[in-house]
Amino acid sequence: MSSDRVEQILVAPIDPDLADTAAFCEAYQVGLEVSANCVVVAGKREGATRFAACLVLATTRADVNGIVRKLLDVRKASFAPMDLAVSETGMEYGGITPIGLPADWPIFIDAAVDATANVIIGSGVRHSKIALPGGALKTLPNAQVVEGLARAS
Repeated sequence: MSSDRVEQILVAPIDPDLADTAAFCEAYQVGLEVSANCVVVAGKREGATRFAACLVLATTRADVNGIVRKLLDVRKASFAPMDLAVSETGMEYGGITPIGLPADWPIFIDAAVDATANVIIGSGVRHSKIALPGGALKTLPNAQVVEGLARAS
């Protein structure tokens, strides 16, 4: 990531009880259209579980059994259970972020997140959030911008 982008990344402490997106946006007066959720998706192929992270705006939902399933090349994909998502990422539920995920995981970023000037994401823990240019996320390892990854909620 270029140094000018790094300088645009901000971290802010928040009340951990308000880490869930809807509660955070209401309490801190942040629009859902500039908040992104990072969801962990899992699917199996030939007995092996494949994981991916999907980053979508809070006004949308990831198309898990359409686009994500095809991208993961699995028969069926679903949101990873909370305990599995936490153990596989090493992050707190409600704070999962695409930054620092296992190196072999693909990160699928909805094109709307990429196009957002500044977006709020989790920080890996419930007591803070990260603000950064949406376009900076595609520089993460294994990141891919996907048109139509998300559907309206």
